[in-house]
Amino acid sequence: MGQQDGVWRERWEAGRARLSPTLRALGRGLTDLILPPLAHDSVEATAQAGLTPDAWSRVVFLEDPVCDGCGAAFEFDGGPFASDRCAACIALPHRFARCRAACVYDEASRGLILKFKHGDQQQFAPLFARWLSRAAAPLIEDADAICPVPLHPTRLLGRRFNQAAEVARPLAHTARRDYLADALIRSRPTDSQGGRSARGRRINVKSAFAVTEAGARRVRGRRVLLIDDVLTTGATAEACATALLAAGARAVDLAVIARVRTARELPR
Repeated sequence: MGQQDGVWRERWEAGRARLSPTLRALGRGLTDLILPPLAHDSVEATAQAGLTPDAWSRVVFLEDPVCDGCGAAFEFDGGPFASDRCAACIALPHRFARCRAACVYDEASRGLILKFKHGDQQQFAPLFARWLSRAAAPLIEDADAICPVPLHPTRLLGRRFNQAAEVARPLAHTARRDYLADALIRSRPTDSQGGRSARGRRINVKSAFAVTEAGARRVRGRRVLLIDDVLTTGATAEACATALLAAGARAVDLAVIARVRTARELPR
């Protein structure tokens, strides 16, 4: 088990493995009876943990047609002869080959993601993994392995878990893809990307990621699906893709929970 997942998880999984499937199911049933599953955004009890109908209706999920390069929504379907890339991706392609995002990063999704990322509410991980399993289905189908964007050990110590890893792991398990917990590492600490220009973000993460020697053996010749929480300018994903490609990856795709709308995407 990799450090990005936290030591506590290894102990938890070891304990669960000692229980028979019948006992585990019985335990879940008793827990749900005493403490019904709650909607992640509310104290309202739900049949299955998720979002309340109101919160669900406010999230802007990204549906086809979307740009194959950055995941941005197209205003309309251009038909069979239209390009699958937006003008920006045609003019300046990313280092990652393709991208998909489950939803738009706005007021509705921001609170949910920040609760997960900074509020230690890890119950959002399976929910976000389900969102990505739908939004990034073509990328998952083509992937040989799934890899989270890593945190530096100092950041991981403070946060206690890597939010990208918490989503990537169940996604890889469900899709039966190789999960690369620690193949990609953040080799030096970086400041927060918040409030930085696109150029400032690129400089901040330049050469900040590396592939371990053991990781290179698992990456070489394979198509890797990189998982992160939010796509803003793409600087972090670009830096990760550069490291993976340098280690011999055949191609790198990107899937994120949410993407920020660029100025050209905003309503006028």
